[in-house]
Amino acid sequence: MGQEKTTLGSIHISPTAVASIAYHATLQSYGVVGLAPKNLAEGIAVTITREPTRGVNVHFDGDQLDIDIYIVVEFGTRIASVAQSVSNTIRYQVEKIIGLKVHQVNVHVQGLRVSNPD
Repeated sequence: MGQEKTTLGSIHISPTAVASIAYHATLQSYGVVGLAPKNLAEGIAVTITREPTRGVNVHFDGDQLDIDIYIVVEFGTRIASVAQSVSNTIRYQVEKIIGLKVHQVNVHVQGLRVSNPD
């Protein structure tokens, strides 16, 4: 995926590393209860393998880095605000940590969860 050549050698950044950064950035965002699989097949596979980057897809095409993330939002929060916050947080964290420019972050809200039924 991302490659950089230095005088000491080259650096390769895998999509899994980017997905892990996006995963942790998302969980730190206000209003996000968790991540969700994008479909039933991925949900079953993730349950079996316990992959830590579930709900995150990273696409790297040439010089464009696209991230799709599937989240579950806390009931009662503004969905648009939470999605915008998640998008901005992921973009900031990935660009800060890896140094690659993020082309787009697509946030897919897969559901709502009520944490406190009172």
